[in-house]
Amino acid sequence: MDRRMVLGLPLVGAVLAAMAHAQEHVALPPLAAPTKTRLVFPTDDTFWFKITNVLGNAEYGGPLLGEVLSAVSHIKEGDFESWYAAFNTMADRVAIEGESQLARGHKVSARDSLLRASYYYFTSEFFLHGNPKDPRIQRSYGLCVKYYQRAAALFDTPILPVEIPYDGKTLPGYWHRPVGDGQPRPTLILHTGFDGSAEGMHFGGARAAVERGYNALSFDGPGQYGPLHRDGLVFRPDWERVITPVVDYLSTRPDVDQNRIVYMGVSLGGVLAPRAAAFEHRIAAMVANDGMWDFGEVFLEAYPANRRAEIIEKIKAPSAPDLDQQLDAVLHGGSSGRWVFQHGMWAMGATSPRDFVRKALDFNVSNGVAEKIRCPTLVCLPEGDALSVSQAPVLYSHLTCKKSIMRFTVEEGAGAHCQIGAGRLAFARIFDWLDETLHS
Repeated sequence: MDRRMVLGLPLVGAVLAAMAHAQEHVALPPLAAPTKTRLVFPTDDTFWFKITNVLGNAEYGGPLLGEVLSAVSHIKEGDFESWYAAFNTMADRVAIEGESQLARGHKVSARDSLLRASYYYFTSEFFLHGNPKDPRIQRSYGLCVKYYQRAAALFDTPILPVEIPYDGKTLPGYWHRPVGDGQPRPTLILHTGFDGSAEGMHFGGARAAVERGYNALSFDGPGQYGPLHRDGLVFRPDWERVITPVVDYLSTRPDVDQNRIVYMGVSLGGVLAPRAAAFEHRIAAMVANDGMWDFGEVFLEAYPANRRAEIIEKIKAPSAPDLDQQLDAVLHGGSSGRWVFQHGMWAMGATSPRDFVRKALDFNVSNGVAEKIRCPTLVCLPEGDALSVSQAPVLYSHLTCKKSIMRFTVEEGAGAHCQIGAGRLAFARIFDWLDETLHS
């Protein structure tokens, strides 16, 4: 997977590559995967990546291959409206079946159906963020949360919704536990990055933690799914201001081993988690999945090093009409840039495409921040993700704590961004590392 398939948001690197191309005729890199290897969407990198991500979540009870392929058969490449219609229709159908199963007392069947319906609602509105006031967004969000919570209550040990006090509001999350005996256990904090959800982290590490005897607290911070949709809270780069209230919350729970609180940030979380761990020293171990050094680099990598200062100056300038024109062309162009900037402007609270890029420059662990991390740290590096290949080693090289780097390969099927499609393989290695680290 090349730079156009990073951060869980497709083709971010290509956004500025396209700008550079318009200005300097720089050739774009080849497609992330040869089209002949793709089951669907042979010419749309964005939709292909997202479908791969969707199918990867089947490993922990998520979407069904047949249902997803049925939805895909109704989607036109690059057409956000057809994407919404296909997955919303599937979500409605599966939700109705799940409600019927529950009404008839079939709790396991209902749990599975409602869990899938929740994820299909999340998936349906993924590309609608060009108009955050679109009522379909709030409908899908509300039903995603509703059906996830209904499914969560049907697990043998129910998954409990929680609200974490934060800055006069609360952050939504879920408390996963192996059993409900109240005994203190090692506990994993985990969250997604630019475009996921606390509900989706069910498949992204929470259930893998429970299988191994950990508690897991999945949550959404500002800029992420819950706080963005319900409260309009946008991303902030000083992520320690987010994690410290989360650790404070865990400190009140008697079922948490306070000496074994571990933390994993996924995708953009690969820079948010290191930033937070640099200042929150109650964390016993941290996983950057995948390792990331500087979010702004995603937008600058298309330019030669000797032009970076000039481009940054333009990004930050009060006025830069030539750059604004290029960014506007990307915003209204292909599905990749269109989605990245539509979602990014909303999630970052940006007033323009250039303002979004300007805000992205603040998300990094440079200037001595990475060196402040004290806890043992695992940096994940899938070889098929060009951003991780370039940035994870930089993060690793700046760490002064006990550290490990974990490589995942294309050959073993785990080389994609955050090892999508190979979750059980990846979590086996990540949790083995956590187990060994906590017992060393």
